[in-house]
Amino acid sequence: MAPRLFAAASLFACSLFGQPAQYDLLLKGGHVIDPKNNIDRPMDVAVRQGKVAQVAASIPASQAARTVDVPGLYLTPGLIDIHVHVYMWREPGGEAVQPDAFSFRAGVTTMVDAGSAGARNFDDFRDRIIRHAKTRVLAFLNIAAAGMGTGHEDDLEGLDAASAARVAKANPGLIVGFKSAHYAGPGWQSIDAAVKAGNAADLPVMVDFGRINDVRNINALFMDKLRPGDIYTHCYSGHREELLADGRLNPAMVAGRKRGIIFDLGHGAGSFYWYVAVPAYAAGFHPDSVSTDLHINSMNAGMKNFTNTMSKALNLGSSLADVVRMSTWNPAREIKRPQLGNLDIGAEADIAVLRLDRGAFGFVDSAGARRSGSQLLTCELTLRAGKVVWDLNGRASQDWEQFPYQKQSWRQRK
Repeated sequence: MAPRLFAAASLFACSLFGQPAQYDLLLKGGHVIDPKNNIDRPMDVAVRQGKVAQVAASIPASQAARTVDVPGLYLTPGLIDIHVHVYMWREPGGEAVQPDAFSFRAGVTTMVDAGSAGARNFDDFRDRIIRHAKTRVLAFLNIAAAGMGTGHEDDLEGLDAASAARVAKANPGLIVGFKSAHYAGPGWQSIDAAVKAGNAADLPVMVDFGRINDVRNINALFMDKLRPGDIYTHCYSGHREELLADGRLNPAMVAGRKRGIIFDLGHGAGSFYWYVAVPAYAAGFHPDSVSTDLHINSMNAGMKNFTNTMSKALNLGSSLADVVRMSTWNPAREIKRPQLGNLDIGAEADIAVLRLDRGAFGFVDSAGARRSGSQLLTCELTLRAGKVVWDLNGRASQDWEQFPYQKQSWRQRK
């Protein structure tokens, strides 16, 4: 039987008895993975008025106005990508992308811009980009007031913790933390300013560490500078001696994790390499969160998209449940947004429906090196606040022969 899209029997019964359908949409026959609620088994998910209304083993299709059959697919909370670049400047140049162009097709319902804007230009980012996106867009505010990629990330006068904290406090629904990135100075001014702002606003710091030296190294960063709950992105980059010269994982990584530092994958165009990730996984060092570092250079290179990045973690040795945790509940907690990344009853119905294919696949790192894998995740369907915003194979669509077309002629009359 073709997928049930509009439960005709239910609607007919409702018309007879004068009762509306209990749910607006029912995802039926899938396998739910909701790490927050320890769910990893076949279940149905019902949506009403944009919220998760019920998650149960078997919800009758008769209770829903619209039913989408998803057998063999995985239902997860909407995916959260905590490292993207979506602040598109007014001036030519830059590496940012339009958020809605890359989010829903990969199951992502929440994106967190990682420091593209600073205190001087966050208002422009908010008013031109964030407020017009269908994707939920949040932000780490760059501690450099001019933002990222402006050539001013090393300007000490721009590392203004007070201004950064003030802007964050003025935008509590949007700014989730502070970003220190690409700093090439010999000292710790960028890190120190970001942590100072984090303390003032009670928010975490994400670090793209920049250049290292004998003093500026990850051991000092993890043990002396960052706080528990702060985030080290690009954890498999190899640029900051995450891997020692003899091929062993740097003990600083393990020590940092024990101290409470969060390790984010942050793929990007130059920050994820098999020669680092494979030995790290062999040593039992998995990422706490998966993220893409999405921008115009990474999207068509090794990174591809969020589900491809998830697939790399899966093929490195993480279980599917763990990869979903890294992509939903873990990042939600890292950015202090516990209302996201779960399928709680009453939560906004952000839902990803994923297909897991098994076969022979190839995955490319930031250097262009290939590694084989046997599992590939693809997003079939995405709901944002209960609305279908991505439907790869028309699972939630009505067959064209029954579709109520509104036929119009655009013929120009003389």
